[in-house]
Amino acid sequence: MAKTRVSCISLSMDGFGAGPGQDLENPGGIGGIALHDWAFATRSFRERVLGETGSANRGETGIDNDFIERSLTGFGAWIIGRNMFGPVRGEWPDDTWKGWWGDNPPYHTDVFVLTHHARAPIEMEGGTTFHFVTDGIHAALKRAKAAAGERDLRIGGGVNTIRQYLEAGLVDEMHLAVSPIVMGKGENLLAGIDLRACGLTWVERTVSPRVTHYVLSRDQS
Repeated sequence: MAKTRVSCISLSMDGFGAGPGQDLENPGGIGGIALHDWAFATRSFRERVLGETGSANRGETGIDNDFIERSLTGFGAWIIGRNMFGPVRGEWPDDTWKGWWGDNPPYHTDVFVLTHHARAPIEMEGGTTFHFVTDGIHAALKRAKAAAGERDLRIGGGVNTIRQYLEAGLVDEMHLAVSPIVMGKGENLLAGIDLRACGLTWVERTVSPRVTHYVLSRDQS
């Protein structure tokens, strides 16, 4: 059965998934980029996300790389929040901004962007098409599931988007990568959320030299 999954979400030890002050220069908020150092070090992230296939330093394999591979394989559609798509706020001033990732984003499938402001779909290289959904998380989920078919659907972030789907009880599996970093402030993923009430329980813990990976899952029996 296809699942709705949250994968490779980097958190600090105190639960923050982004720092304060997100903007064009700080897409993960001030200090937030350090949460993703574990991913940047992996071969799969460098090759499949950053496109560094010709790099002399191809990156690390091992535990962290395996989780990155899991996060990039088998998904038929994504849902992301507008902040994850870009730094533009309010009405779209024009069609210039087409995402953080350039002409060939790493999604390679349909991506449904939650927003309050309508915009025509954007077809990118590599099979990625951004669709802008203005009527809420349930409408985006319905469209994304239809696009994904029998494959899993990924809730890609950011923090606020994941929280909405968690609180609605719509997440079947969640993978968190917790770094030995204390942020202190920013966007906290789990503050005030009862994961048991969301239907999720801990099923896997794996420790690498850089982070601790936790997987929570819904009972599918």
